[in-house]
Amino acid sequence: MISPAHTPLSRLAVAGLLLALLGACSILDATKETQPAFYSLYGARPGAQAATASPAPWSLAPTLIVNPPRAAAGFDSQRIIYVREPYQLEYFAHSEWVDTPARMIAPSIVAALENTGAFRAVVLTPSAAAGDLRLDVEIVRLQHEFDSSPSRARFTLRAYLVDNDSRQVLAWREFDDAVVAAQADPYGGVMAANSAVQNVMQRLASFCVEAAGNWRPAARTRHQAEEQPTAAR
Repeated sequence: MISPAHTPLSRLAVAGLLLALLGACSILDATKETQPAFYSLYGARPGAQAATASPAPWSLAPTLIVNPPRAAAGFDSQRIIYVREPYQLEYFAHSEWVDTPARMIAPSIVAALENTGAFRAVVLTPSAAAGDLRLDVEIVRLQHEFDSSPSRARFTLRAYLVDNDSRQVLAWREFDDAVVAAQADPYGGVMAANSAVQNVMQRLASFCVEAAGNWRPAARTRHQAEEQPTAAR
């Protein structure tokens, strides 16, 4: 039989234990709620192939070096950005990319360019390989826009194709694509962002093929220049 003197102490002990258990559950619930959801970004559409503009014979095709993509300030992290007001960038609290967008799209750029068949090789740096042309790209923006309804994901990419020998910019272009999100939440924005990136990858590949079609190796250019006086005589 429990002594009446011990009953208040027992009740206090039980109450303390219950409070501790409730506190632990609250901590576990809070930890569970703050776990972010991670999303990937793929720019390669299965089976897609960019149109080629009469590519040169393989023996004359240039080798293209792709530098690691860069991103404008604010878009160089794993945070998923959304916009409600112009010039104000906000971040989803519990949704992130698995890596920075710049690193995620690099393999997609290489794949899109390889699919054209217009280049002898497409190499992503760092690499010991030497190339005839170099592609520099920068992510200008990648954001989920809520300033109109329905919301949409916007992807803007700036690209420069450079002659490695002369260091001259052969061509540059800015690509912009906006895709309506099927739902106004992070997942809807991620799906729309993937579609926008895929669209830009195909346009980027076509741009590179067109610009590379106007490229001539320095040695061939010098040879043609040397032949012109002879032909004039």
